[in-house]
Amino acid sequence: MDAMTAQDPPRQRPRAVWADARFLIGALLVIASIAGVWLVVAAARQTTQVYVAARTIMPGETVAGADLRIVDVALGSVEDLYVGGAQVTADTVATRTIHAGELVPVDALGDAAAARSTTVVVRSTTDVPGSVGAGTSVEVWAAPLDGDGVREAPRILVADAIVAGVASDDTMMGGGAASVELVIPRAAVADVLAAIAGQAALSVVPAGGASR
Repeated sequence: MDAMTAQDPPRQRPRAVWADARFLIGALLVIASIAGVWLVVAAARQTTQVYVAARTIMPGETVAGADLRIVDVALGSVEDLYVGGAQVTADTVATRTIHAGELVPVDALGDAAAARSTTVVVRSTTDVPGSVGAGTSVEVWAAPLDGDGVREAPRILVADAIVAGVASDDTMMGGGAASVELVIPRAAVADVLAAIAGQAALSVVPAGGASR
């Protein structure tokens, strides 16, 4: 055999299977990381159209389109707690005070047939604080006349009224009293009307811890 014959080129060693698997796992981890970041960013950018109150809405009031406006907000997992466009009908009423600029919660609206409150106007014989306005929680106190025409000690007549509006009467006949439109439970209407008819002295005072 000729010594000068060129030697056969060395054979390449086959690539280990574990090296290919490690590369594949690494690539999958990178892809999963990118997908996770994309999903987080997409979720943060996703908004929902819900209603916000355009004005302060009193309990028992019918809620119409003019009382609401649509806003786009990112609510995430609490999206179902707020009212969207399809949830307001002609028979929708407020079940509690909804303040101007507040997102409208689902539990703040109800069907008109189920409304349990109404409005009455009372004349407060005492000054109404300047902090009392639409949406304020107040108590109505009454000092009735007894059988001899003597004024009895005041007592709470309505403990959970909401102010719908206040109008001062500065005329001589009004004596500087304030007429206060109140939202009260229907169950209290008879007592309030009886107190007015019986010439009880009514006073409207802020409820304990009440805020506008």
